[in-house]
Amino acid sequence: MPLSRRAFLASSALLAGAGATASAAGPEPAGGFRLADLRGTIDATELGVLPGAVDDQSRKLQAAIDTAADRNRPLYLPPGNYRVSNLRLPTGALLSGIPGATVLSYGGEGHLLFGEGIDRVALDGLVLDGANRTLGDYAPGLVHFSTAGRLSIANCEIRGSTKSALVLDRVAGRITANRLVGAAEAGIHANESAGLEIVSNSVSDCADNGILVWRWQAGEDGTIVTNNRIARIGNRSGGSGQYGNGVNVFRAGSVIVSNNRISDCTYSAVRVNAGSNVQVMANNCSRLGEIAVFVEFAYDGAVVANNVIADAASGISMTNLREGGRLAACTGNMVRDLNRRLGEENGGIGIATEGDTAITGNVVDDAGLVGLLIGWGPYLRNVAANGNVIRKAPIGIGVSVADGAGAAAITGNVISDVEKGAILAMEWQKIVSGDLAGGGADAYPQLTISGNHAG
Repeated sequence: MPLSRRAFLASSALLAGAGATASAAGPEPAGGFRLADLRGTIDATELGVLPGAVDDQSRKLQAAIDTAADRNRPLYLPPGNYRVSNLRLPTGALLSGIPGATVLSYGGEGHLLFGEGIDRVALDGLVLDGANRTLGDYAPGLVHFSTAGRLSIANCEIRGSTKSALVLDRVAGRITANRLVGAAEAGIHANESAGLEIVSNSVSDCADNGILVWRWQAGEDGTIVTNNRIARIGNRSGGSGQYGNGVNVFRAGSVIVSNNRISDCTYSAVRVNAGSNVQVMANNCSRLGEIAVFVEFAYDGAVVANNVIADAASGISMTNLREGGRLAACTGNMVRDLNRRLGEENGGIGIATEGDTAITGNVVDDAGLVGLLIGWGPYLRNVAANGNVIRKAPIGIGVSVADGAGAAAITGNVISDVEKGAILAMEWQKIVSGDLAGGGADAYPQLTISGNHAG
């Protein structure tokens, strides 16, 4: 209903009163105290810490951190550059600053921030600058927390580390809305997590990896990696896939990797090695130098769903049955423009799998070698490929019939613009049949092929 003149005047008076109240609670009201004091925050300058000072502030800032934690009060660092090294955060340390303006600059000879065996620690609105100075041999990263509960790092920038930017060992907590850039190793390296969320961060220009979720021994982990932007991840240390990935899950079970934007990685957007019950869902991935989503080695259970993959060497691989890799659902993915060839074995493949897998409702467009590759040599067991759309590939679907290969059902797929055939039996790399979409599947009793449309 329309706002009456009387209601309008009343609301205006209330707003005017609220404005006066806000003005009275400004940063320097009469009486000599500030708004920060009303909220229980300690200003670091009151404890002798000087923003912009040329000399090292480590001793003074450490004392201020300890004092604030002992009083269970947050410590506020005004804008400025603080040259510090080897700070140790105790339980209850809550440090805040102005995003982009409060800079803790690493002075060298050790580490920047470290905390061990702690609880209720928070960093907010800080720039943590490694200045590309050498870290101590003992320090795995510029910022390192070990055995920490209820850790929160938010609205921070961590940059210029000569190792990893942020290392978390046995940590529970939330890492959110941070910018991690220019690490010589990984942006975030989490080990043996105990209830960790990595959410809405920007990770870019790292020399070896973006986000690592690892365990020293295989087991349930439960880390959630979601809504992050990851870009320009290199492969400085070489290897065959250990480095160069946007997100790498190693031995960690029950991990969720979802809704991330990942681009320009030397190897994979998401690489899962020996992780079980992992979900890789709704990620948008482009410009990848190897397999975009790679679930490999001794994994036991994976869901790869609703991802968009464009411009990669290959799309999705769920393989290594020989190593025990098995049990996957691959559904609703769009995979396209797979023309960066890495060789006959793993370049130009839309989706590949080997053991105990359902491949349903995916779209593969423009694969340089094969749309779906089902099995490899004897490594094929219980695969169903149903309701997929495959367009523009030399081979639509290749299925292994090598000695020892197991059962596969290929039904209800739509396949078009294929040069060599819609559905072909293969022994390793060799094609050994005519196009089975038009008949001839009776020669292979382990195969069920029906209801496919090839044109």
